[in-house]
Amino acid sequence: MDGPRAVRHTPFYLWSPQLNAEPADQIRLLDVQALDVRLSQLAHKRKSLPEHAELDSLTKDLAQQRDLLVAAQTQASDTAREQTKAEQDVDQVRQRAVRDQQRLDSGVGISARDLANLQSEVVSLAKRQGDLEDVVLEVMERLEGAQERVTGLTERVSALEAKAADATARRDAATSEIDTEVAKVTKDREVIVASMPADLMALYEKIRVKQGGVGAARLYQRRCEGCRLELDMAEVNEIKAAARDQVVRHENCGRILVRTADSGI
Repeated sequence: MDGPRAVRHTPFYLWSPQLNAEPADQIRLLDVQALDVRLSQLAHKRKSLPEHAELDSLTKDLAQQRDLLVAAQTQASDTAREQTKAEQDVDQVRQRAVRDQQRLDSGVGISARDLANLQSEVVSLAKRQGDLEDVVLEVMERLEGAQERVTGLTERVSALEAKAADATARRDAATSEIDTEVAKVTKDREVIVASMPADLMALYEKIRVKQGGVGAARLYQRRCEGCRLELDMAEVNEIKAAARDQVVRHENCGRILVRTADSGI
């Protein structure tokens, strides 16, 4: 009985319809790939600017401190109204005490009974006034504390706003610098792509999307620089047998392999 027969896989460069491109165009594909890698790096750099995290933290702190400031301002405003009401109460008692004292001092038309009542009321009003003045002092102390808290929080908010403005300026400057380079790299890419075969670029773009941004890799010393694996002899021989203008792909990662003088084949 015959043993299992070896199965010969279809050569990796025949996975898709055979595509041909001038060797020079294939080499220029590496230039496009390098520009795409740089664009990816710039996008990551833009997204990962330390100022983003700094601003997120400052924004959260600012929101918290502004909420505390609003609460402190509300408390100070309420306490100020409370003080005004307490002072009005004191003034009313004081005015009434003054009127009673004036009646006592004049003694006109006051019976002995009324006199005793007025004297008792003057004493009672004096005590009431004292109690109310104590309330005013207590409210004044609370108002002072609330106002100090408002002042402290206002300073804290202002300091955070200054830091946020500085971080925003630094972020915008860094972003502008990155965007300037992105525009230049994009223009350089457009110039190269405009002279490249459309079918080669279509294949490259399709592979690049599937392979994490790398669609073409140099074959260097029999090693694919896309997945970093060295080709076995069967793969090497298949590439040697392929025409120079044939677009070949690595069996392992599927990327376009670009042959150069340093490919080792």
